Amino acid sequence: MSASHSDSAPAGSTPASHVMKPGWFTVNVFNRAVAWATRRGFSVWGSRVLAVRGRKSGEWRRTPVNLLTVDGVRYLVAPRGHVQWTHNMRAAGGGQLILGKHVQEFTAVEVSDDDKPALLRAYLKRWKAEVGAFFGGVGADSSDAELRAIAPKHPVFRITPTGPATPAA
Repeated sequence: MSASHSDSAPAGSTPASHVMKPGWFTVNVFNRAVAWATRRGFSVWGSRVLAVRGRKSGEWRRTPVNLLTVDGVRYLVAPRGHVQWTHNMRAAGGGQLILGKHVQEFTAVEVSDDDKPALLRAYLKRWKAEVGAFFGGVGADSSDAELRAIAPKHPVFRITPTGPATPAA
């Protein structure tokens, strides 16, 4: 992530429009490397490939994500804000998590901002080295009030598997 990126939303935008676009290295090297390993069955710190249908095209869209588990419940957190997969997830209401040849279908429900602080704290505790720059100085040791203040910028989805993971077709 280059130093020129800022975590603040662009002037005139609302937290709901907060997006931090990935740089060239992230798109062309890091995400591709994580997705490559994940497609071959190697989870990198909980990584999965998220597949969700595009809200306009209906075509499957894929991106690497970090799967967070808290108290046995699974979540997807969008560290870069309201990006394409979050919009698609809202429209589709679920998708697939892929690890190697195993595909897990799931439904998704967006978590309210008031319920996000503990989840954001857990996410940052696990992946701050990877995603901390997207949270504007807020970390796992920040207060609930500080985490609540950034919550609108970072969608969180509770995911519920709809059946067993099955081999990809």
